[in-house]
Amino acid sequence: MPRSHYDVVIAGAGHNGLVAAAYLARAGRSVLVLERLGHVGGLAVSARAFPGVDARLSRYSYLVSLLPTKIVKDLGLRLDLRRRRFASYTPAGDTGLLVDNEDAARTAASFEAVTGGRHDLAAWERFYGMTAHVARQVAPTLLEPLRGRTALREVVGDDEAWRDLFERPIGEVVDERFADDTVRGVVLTDALIGTFADTATDLLANRCFLYHVIGDGTGDWNVPVGGMGAVTAELAEAARRHGAEIRTGAEVLAVDPDTGEVTFDDGAQHAVTAGKVLANLPPAVLARLLGETPERPEGAQLKINMVLSRLPRLPDPAVDPAEAFSGTFHINESRDQLAAAYAQAAAGKVPDLPPAEVYCHSLTDPSILGPRLREAGAHTMTLFGLHMPARLFTDPSAKREALARTLASIDSVLAEPIEDCLLRAPSGEPCLEAKTPLDLEREAGLPGGHIFHHDLSWPYGEEGEEGGHGARPAQWGVETAHERVLLCGAGARRGGGVSGIPGHNAAMAVLGRT
Repeated sequence: MPRSHYDVVIAGAGHNGLVAAAYLARAGRSVLVLERLGHVGGLAVSARAFPGVDARLSRYSYLVSLLPTKIVKDLGLRLDLRRRRFASYTPAGDTGLLVDNEDAARTAASFEAVTGGRHDLAAWERFYGMTAHVARQVAPTLLEPLRGRTALREVVGDDEAWRDLFERPIGEVVDERFADDTVRGVVLTDALIGTFADTATDLLANRCFLYHVIGDGTGDWNVPVGGMGAVTAELAEAARRHGAEIRTGAEVLAVDPDTGEVTFDDGAQHAVTAGKVLANLPPAVLARLLGETPERPEGAQLKINMVLSRLPRLPDPAVDPAEAFSGTFHINESRDQLAAAYAQAAAGKVPDLPPAEVYCHSLTDPSILGPRLREAGAHTMTLFGLHMPARLFTDPSAKREALARTLASIDSVLAEPIEDCLLRAPSGEPCLEAKTPLDLEREAGLPGGHIFHHDLSWPYGEEGEEGGHGARPAQWGVETAHERVLLCGAGARRGGGVSGIPGHNAAMAVLGRT
């Protein structure tokens, strides 16, 4: 051990921990990052998931929206985050709803074909004009000291937007604004990614929706060139460049919140002390390290990663599959289908027709495929299935059932079975892997398989809310009940997905910046 004391020890080398390490090391602090896995990046990694297949999949975390440009510039990150030309395509019978970011006339024609008129297009433009305003106002506050509810409402500065996004259930708002079931569902899916909630009654869905539409002030969901691993590789390089020490294969065993002692095992057991300990870990894991009783969150998704030999054909002859699959491709996610799937899952049953969405990153970033696969017309496809809470998978047979029903759900909107399009690995096995919440808990260390570590919070503090130590209010939303210990991962108040926001805010809290 070259030293026994650091200004800051960070438990976990996921993207938020690396952001914090880079900022703190740049400010002259001595920083040690400890990571139990043999690589950095946490769940924001690229992987060759199928032996002998030269395709780098963003295996767990797929797209980038919440990562602020300020962090990219501050840390000198060399990233290519590509905007997708097509926002989404949603099959509807023998046609479909195509949202083209660069051709308003084509989008309008698609709305008319699906809905039979222009009412919902006008409602769509008004609604997303409102969310764009909220994004511009709220996104900058995520990198500032935590505001109270009243103060953030003043920042939003629009009573209608505050009421419809923060105070009324998003399902109620969507039903009021839109008439078409398909259009309603496209809007509501952003309220359900990684969140098991009834959009008609539960404001938890509103919180999820908010984080999905405000990223970096635009709400765009971009493809990282080189895969998610390219993002965390750049962050690790920035941290090391400024002097942070990163150790992989080093599992944190315990944290003493009074002395700042961190015990870890890298083949032998060691202990170091720190002025501050930053936990880039789920709060439930941190509680265990502190010797406290953890709360168990519950994830609610099915993730399927695939490599295709070719894109599947569509029933809609007016849309090229390369267009339809380059954005978010919605599968049986109408408002009524989402509600039916939620009711079945809440009753403890795998939904008969699972709602899901897929993304083909290789259409935007061909570099993640080897030359032979590119020449052959192969593509990656990643699927995120909704309303699949962990409670459904206590019986091992439920995973097979959920996978079979999800594949059937995909097939119901295609012109051919998706399995006919799967690439075969050299072993002869199809290139398909499925991950339930319990798989994510076992393989990735996510308690309950919850991708946000626990239910998302509003990006403000309630009046009178305490930060945990003494009577001081939470300043950055990263505080815990222990003065030496801060959260710097998705379990902090603000952030979720690949954002770097909690990492930045934890670093600013350590540096005492307001």
